[in-house]
Amino acid sequence: MRLLVVGRLSGQLASAVKMAMAHGAKVSHVERADQATEQLRRGQGADLLMVDYQLDIAALIAANEAERITVPVVAFGIDADAREAAAAIKAGAKEFIPLPPETELIAAVLSAVADDEKPMISADPSMKAVLQLADQVARSEASILITGESGVGKEVMARYMHDNSRRSERPFISVNCAAIPDNLLESELFGHEKGAFTGAVARRIGKFEEADGGTLLLDEISEMDARLQAKLLRAIQERVIDRVGGSKPVSVNIRIIATSNRDLARAVSEGTFREDLLYRLNVVNLRLPSLRERPGDIGVLAEHFIKKYAAANGVPVRPISARARDAIIAHRWPGNVRELENAMHRAVLLATGPEIDVDAIRLPDGQPLTPSSAMTGPGATGHEAPYGGGVAARAAQAADAVTRSFVGQTVAAMEKTLILDTLTHCLGNRTHAANILGISIRTLRNKLNEYADEGTTIPAPQSGVSASGYAA
Repeated sequence: MRLLVVGRLSGQLASAVKMAMAHGAKVSHVERADQATEQLRRGQGADLLMVDYQLDIAALIAANEAERITVPVVAFGIDADAREAAAAIKAGAKEFIPLPPETELIAAVLSAVADDEKPMISADPSMKAVLQLADQVARSEASILITGESGVGKEVMARYMHDNSRRSERPFISVNCAAIPDNLLESELFGHEKGAFTGAVARRIGKFEEADGGTLLLDEISEMDARLQAKLLRAIQERVIDRVGGSKPVSVNIRIIATSNRDLARAVSEGTFREDLLYRLNVVNLRLPSLRERPGDIGVLAEHFIKKYAAANGVPVRPISARARDAIIAHRWPGNVRELENAMHRAVLLATGPEIDVDAIRLPDGQPLTPSSAMTGPGATGHEAPYGGGVAARAAQAADAVTRSFVGQTVAAMEKTLILDTLTHCLGNRTHAANILGISIRTLRNKLNEYADEGTTIPAPQSGVSASGYAA
């Protein structure tokens, strides 16, 4: 990931920068907020701004927004008190990092916004077949469409493709089309000229030019507005772009990789996605199987995450017990690899014995992976027994109780309950909730805004659980 540090480079901040670099971040530095905005305008992009809390963070964010630049901000401070940290958050920073730095906190913040250090790990035959196809086409110039459920590792696969391509020494630039509002995405992708709109005080280089010579990842492309789809189609076909407010085309030399967790063929039939754009993007399709379709990967991924987070948190690496291994293989993992990773991170922190046992493995809402009584009852061996016995009967009773509670409620009320309960289950993560509900992130946001206007409290994203690492 690319980290831009804004502020005076003190000894303690220099230590934080070294920690960031040790975790794979590419770090650049400026002292003033206006220099940060200017660097971003010139196309020297960043995935995260780390800003001294004593600078005017609100003004920096406002200047970036006026130029339609969307980069999350994390504040840092030396000997800052709670009031000063709260003021930085109120000004628009997503997190506050106190200095002197803590290795675990630096690692957590960086991992929340980057997939740079997530290697492609696989042992299951179904995933190995996908990797074989990826290796076969990685060095070509063909556009690639990577599909699969949320959390299966689509961005990790995109980076794997780039690292094994002939463009591996050039930039890999990622844009999340679902996370950036429509009115900002055009400038984010194509840049703009001075005076193109109110606030455009200088030329801004977009992601297409920033990725020149390398690879541009268009993440969750199904969320892109139809008008932008037409402009994107021209850029792919002719390898030229038009900056917003520009008078002449700009040539670019990039390879496009796109991802989607939705059925684009269905989106075409519904009229929300251009068929000609789908053909341009889908020269080669890599469908990543869900984690439940590749059980052979669960154990090796779990061990990888245990080692990773044990090192990040300075705790010993504990082996996973046979009982816990049975439990994680039997679990369906609706959040796929992302959910497994978070579960293993929690397990590393919660484990107390010589092994990571099933009691240390928790679901996102803090509940055990399976009822402890089912795991310890008679015949609790192998993969089936822990989940047998009276589970089916209890499930039927629960389903009947839930069904009776629906009677007498309106469809709108039931929809609201379903949306808010799903959002709570996902710890406020809008992207995950939308995927589970089978609706677009835009539809979900509209519903949540409607509920908020009614005075309903909306679950806020919890730190480190949104798709980008920040509030979705």
